[in-house]
This record gives sequence, structure tokens and C-alpha cells, in this order.
Amino acid sequence: MTDRAPLSRKLSAIAESATLKVDAKAKALKAEGKPVISYAAGEPDFATPQFVVDAAAEALNDPANFRYTPGAGLLPLREAIAAKTLRDSGLDVSPSRIVVTNGGKQAVYQAFQAVVNPGDEVLLPAPYWTTYPEAIRLADGVPVEVFAGADQDYKVTVEQLEAARTDRTTVLVFVSPSNPTGSVYTPEETEAIGRWALEYGIWVLTDEIYQNLVYEGARAVSIVEAVPELAEQTLLLNGVAKTYAMTGWRVGWLVGPSDAVKLVANLQSHLTSNVNNVAQRAAAAALSGPQTEAEAFRAAFDRRRRLIVDELAKIDGVTVPNPLGAFYAYPDVHGLLGREWKGRRVETTLELADLILDEAEVAVVPGEAFGPSGYLRLSYALADDQLVEGIHRLQELFA
Repeated sequence: MTDRAPLSRKLSAIAESATLKVDAKAKALKAEGKPVISYAAGEPDFATPQFVVDAAAEALNDPANFRYTPGAGLLPLREAIAAKTLRDSGLDVSPSRIVVTNGGKQAVYQAFQAVVNPGDEVLLPAPYWTTYPEAIRLADGVPVEVFAGADQDYKVTVEQLEAARTDRTTVLVFVSPSNPTGSVYTPEETEAIGRWALEYGIWVLTDEIYQNLVYEGARAVSIVEAVPELAEQTLLLNGVAKTYAMTGWRVGWLVGPSDAVKLVANLQSHLTSNVNNVAQRAAAAALSGPQTEAEAFRAAFDRRRRLIVDELAKIDGVTVPNPLGAFYAYPDVHGLLGREWKGRRVETTLELADLILDEAEVAVVPGEAFGPSGYLRLSYALADDQLVEGIHRLQELFA
């Protein structure tokens, strides 16, 4: 008998999401009754605002929502997205240049599929969100990491990007505020990078899903606001998950020039068709309704941000750049490596994260998930008492 044909080599090379893997392990330990505190998942602990839930409940009374709808998204939602894009990104777009996706991850996947050809090099500033390199490879592209450490607040420079550019470079990933670091580029830094990309005709994929979660008076200026001429070679990715505590609703979107958006819409017509209509109605309500609860969420994150940075900084060997956006701290922990803790010698942050989970029952994500070793990502999107208890456990472990 002939052996079964092999599985897909492309998919076999794709790694599982490191953040979801750590979070799943933490939840499994909790289910066993262990008092694990998890800083792993980038998921707000708040309930979705009630007026958004009410809009979804109302949508259930309309039979039109039980049918297929346009694959690119419901017009009221795309109109609300257009208004938000003008308000927060400074870009005036028509709804025809928007595709609603099943969460931000689908927008990321489809964006790379639309602008990457086999062998194209994609400049990927590191630390990076764990999904980007895998989505690039799924589009047959080549991720080229450009690393900026804690001494640069994890922000790359034009000089670094230029040093990494080759004649095969066609795309730049630009994320501000950043996951995993929480770094926010200044308007001047954003403009400089945008003008560099414009000069060389490089596509920019800018993930703006954290743009409303900024602190200390910072503003995440969109690259298309900083350099308006760049709009014809930029895809903006966004969603309701983080700002409105709607991770499970799975509504994201992509905004871009008409020719690229057409490709994305064509792909989606075969991939998933329309996003859940009830969730789309809820997302439209979130974007168009009162922003008081979203602002309350942001204020709570700001309080937690200051707390986690102050407490982490009390651990010898830990350096914590001040994150001005998102809801992550990304401490440099090189000072904890190459040492013995609880009878175990630790050389990498993979080993350090395992030690922390075993000895302190605290789940963190090692830097290897986002680029080089030597760093940890801690999400502070969890209840205040849990946040404080977890950091105190780390302080005791490394005392």
C-alpha cells in the first residue's frame, strides 16, 4: 500500500501562537486548582460596554442579520470605521476602501496576502507581535527582523531600516503603540519613517489596534497622518477588541487603497464571506456610541501601567522602559540571566519563564516569542489585586 501523501509543508512550518500557548497552559493549571496569575494574554478583563451588548441583542430581532450580507462588511459599520479613521488616523476614506474581517488577525493575514509576492522581504521591527512573521511566511514572504533594544525604547530608526533594505524589500510593518513593548513613536519619528518608505515605494502595514490606548499625553500619530502622500501605499489594520473589551466578538478591519482592498475583498469572498452580522452591529455601536466607558478602561490601564512599572523596577537586574501605549510592560531581564535561582541555572528567557511559572505560579511570555531572548512581556490587562500579587511573587522569587 502506498504511504499517505504528506501534510502541507507550509503549514507544518508555522508555529503555534506563543502568547495563546502560554495563556492556555496558565488556564489549565488554574483549572487544576493552582493559584496561577497570568500576565500572558493581551485581553482586557472588563466586560463589553452594556450599550454595545444591547445593540447586539437588538440585532437578533432583525431577520436580515440571519442572512448573508456583503463580504466586505455592513455599510453602517464601514461608515463608522471611516469616521473613526478620519478622527483618529487623519485619513478621509470612503466605505468602499474598507473590509471588515474576523478580528484583527484576519486583517493581518489578508494584508500580507495582498501585497507580498514570493521571495519579497518584509522589514519587521523587533520586538514584534508573534503573529507577524508567521503571516509573512504564509504569504511566501521573508521576514527581516530589525531589532531595537530597551536603550532605544524598542523603536527602530530610519538608519536601521535603511541598513536592512535590499532590492527585494517591498513591505514595512509599522506598529505604534507596540505589542509587545507598549512603545509609541513620536510624531517626528513616525514622519521620518513614513517619508523613507515613500521614497522607496515600500508598502506600509500599520497595525493601529492600540491607537486609543495611550498615556501621559502621548498620541499615536498615524503614519498616513504624518505623511499623507503615503496613503496609496499603506494598509491600516484595526479592530474593536482592545479599546472596547471585545476580544471575543471577533471584529477587525483593513483600510487601504482601492486596488489593494479589492484583492483583500476577493480573498475574503472565498475565505470566510461576511463577518457575523450581530457582531458587526455591536461593533458599529461601539464606534459610534458614547466613549465614556472606553475612556474609563483607558484610565484603569494607565493606573495599572504605572503600578506594574514601579513594582517591576524594584527587582534587581530588571530594567523597565516606560510604556506609553497599549497594555504591556516589556522589561529587559538580562540581569536575571546567567544566574542560579531556586537551584536552577537560567540562561534564556524561555528558561526564566518556566522557572517563574514553576516556582511563583506566575505566567509571563518570554522574549523569544517576539524576537531576541532577554525580555519578558507582561500584560497588565488584569484585575488590580491579581496584578499586585503576581509582581510581589516575582519580587520574592528574585530577592
